[in-house]
Amino acid sequence: MKYTRLTKEQLKELHPEFITFLATQTITADEWKKIKEEKPEVAEDEIDIFSDLIWEGVLSKAFYLENLSKSQLFLFHFDTMAMHLFLIKIKNADVDLLTKEGVLWLEKNIVEDDKVDILRASKEYSEDKNLDKFQLIQQGAFISNGEKYKSIKSLFS
Repeated sequence: MKYTRLTKEQLKELHPEFITFLATQTITADEWKKIKEEKPEVAEDEIDIFSDLIWEGVLSKAFYLENLSKSQLFLFHFDTMAMHLFLIKIKNADVDLLTKEGVLWLEKNIVEDDKVDILRASKEYSEDKNLDKFQLIQQGAFISNGEKYKSIKSLFS
């Protein structure tokens, strides 16, 4: 398995897609029930394959990721050749980026406060761009619409 198996909740949400997946393999509902009962390892394999297909589709459409903590904000952008990062570090112990107040403080002070460091970096992908994204998600990042990244990038334009 390349990624991780979808949770039961995710599989439940993707039930229609899973039925279509089974149908593409000419597995009917009755056959699926029989496989689950008689060959649970085959059923597990099918769920793993489906999970990887879903992850592959989601990751190929993910162009921005964010990972935030109390004092740091990692903003990633993925283009065709490389991944780009803005890392924002807050050196003010009273500011918590996990709160609305902290985000408002950052918006107000990002440009002129010496307690805000912004680092910029780029890195070429490994052999598997989607796996690079997935590893960041495994470390706590989540897919975003890129508004924060674009906003920070505009400060440097």
